[in-house]
Amino acid sequence: MEQQTAIKQTEPATQARRRGFSMNHFLVVREDLGLPLKVMLGILPILFLLGLWWLLTAGDTENRVISPLILPSPVEVVKQIPALWFQAELSRSLIASALRVIGGFLVAVVIVFPLGVLMGSFTKVRAIFDPLMIFGAYLPIPTLVPLTMSLFGIGETQKVMFLAIAFIVFLLPMFVKAIGEVDDIYLQTAQTLGASKWQLVRHVLVGISMPKLYQALRLGFGIGWTYIILAEMVAAERGLGEIIIIAQRRGPREFIYLVLVVIVIVAYITDKIWMWFGRLLFPYCKNER
Repeated sequence: MEQQTAIKQTEPATQARRRGFSMNHFLVVREDLGLPLKVMLGILPILFLLGLWWLLTAGDTENRVISPLILPSPVEVVKQIPALWFQAELSRSLIASALRVIGGFLVAVVIVFPLGVLMGSFTKVRAIFDPLMIFGAYLPIPTLVPLTMSLFGIGETQKVMFLAIAFIVFLLPMFVKAIGEVDDIYLQTAQTLGASKWQLVRHVLVGISMPKLYQALRLGFGIGWTYIILAEMVAAERGLGEIIIIAQRRGPREFIYLVLVVIVIVAYITDKIWMWFGRLLFPYCKNER
């Protein structure tokens, strides 16, 4: 009798241990997952959000939880794809926005690459520009819109320069950090072999940190797509931001959500292109996903 009682008392503890073991088995630190499992787990939150969206916008217009003027239903958004493509000329607007992002990015790289290399290589140069870099790190990017408008007007130059400054604020600290992380042992070895000052900079500091510099450029390019709407808020003749502003003022509201999806898709594709070139240029580095 006492033995049966002891067995019954140990059953909940055993079940708890089994449940704990199951959770530990599910959550494994840095576990390598196969592609099918990754896709399945990644789809779950998307399905949840789509289901929640459908529930909030189901039913007649008068009976919806959220008004269609604020949040159209998924079906209503999908039905507006042809209108977005033909009436709003999505392809031309996408090209215009892409050219602005590329233009701002190139301007930023021309400034950031030499400045970042000098700051990462020479302590005195870093001391000179450190206050400006710190100031930029805490600068709210939206405040650059009126600033660039006052400096460059409201034309195309303002949009490119706004994006360029946003790129610079993001890229410069990453360049300085990448070069600063090069181990001193490489410098000492090169100095022992008789390398000059500029050979140390070019072949050691820049050469060794180049994969990280490339990764910074890859991440930085994606920043442009997050700020393109701000760049095109004022007097944009064409662009994704212009579509959103017009849709917000005059409708249809479905265009807003479609353009946001387009921006995410384009940014994702361009990031994968950067990753592909990175694997070709630096096959000896760990592949970034």
